[in-house]
Amino acid sequence: MISNILLSPPVLFLILLAIGLALSHAVSGLAAPGSTTGERKLESYACGQRHLAHNASPDYGQFFPYAFFFTIMHVLVLVVATAPREALTLPLLYVGAGLLALYIIFRR
Repeated sequence: MISNILLSPPVLFLILLAIGLALSHAVSGLAAPGSTTGERKLESYACGQRHLAHNASPDYGQFFPYAFFFTIMHVLVLVVATAPREALTLPLLYVGAGLLALYIIFRR
């Protein structure tokens, strides 16, 4: 009975959270002290490069058809592969809808 309660997700989450907080508090003395001075402390930083305001933002409009094609094919394969043999109508309906979606993508 007690093991069922201890292994329930909310109780186990609280136990692991307490262990994590205790470990964090135990090793916090080993951390180097930070300095609050410096002009770059609050600047954005990514991959060793400073953020420049004039960078061009990428356009993902050309990427959308590929992502949509992958999504359609992925869902089609999952539905057809996991459908039981007795239920053939739904996979055929999905294949028809997928072919229509692919026709719309490649028509452009």
